[in-house]
Amino acid sequence: MSFVQEFKAFALKGNVMDLAVGVIIGGAFGKIVDSVVGDLIMPLISKAFGGLDFSNYYLALAGQAAGLPLVEAKKLGAVFAYGSFITVALNFIILAFIIFIMVRQMNKLMAAAPAAPAETAVTPEEVVLLREIRDSLKNKA
Repeated sequence: MSFVQEFKAFALKGNVMDLAVGVIIGGAFGKIVDSVVGDLIMPLISKAFGGLDFSNYYLALAGQAAGLPLVEAKKLGAVFAYGSFITVALNFIILAFIIFIMVRQMNKLMAAAPAAPAETAVTPEEVVLLREIRDSLKNKA
């Protein structure tokens, strides 16, 4: 089997395509969660705590002047940006919670779904290949 054929067989397997779709949807879903956290949740938390803006919380490690925005402080040297970490950690917790709820709901739906009618057994691909090899060896003998 040539390299191109082997790659084509690999790339077109169902699992690889499912994974690719999952990664693409996951990336888009991640952007949605980033927006929910950055545009909806963090402003509410900021308002509740008197105007805190976690994204600009940092410790200057290169002698930057106090009170600079994080972007400006990073331009002047190293910073310990713990506010960004808080925001990303909150993103992760929300994303993990949403995925947990989705998986939980999918499991409930799968348990409630009636069993599919019995279908004829499909011979696994490995067995088909082994039979082809056996037949090929018989023909050569």
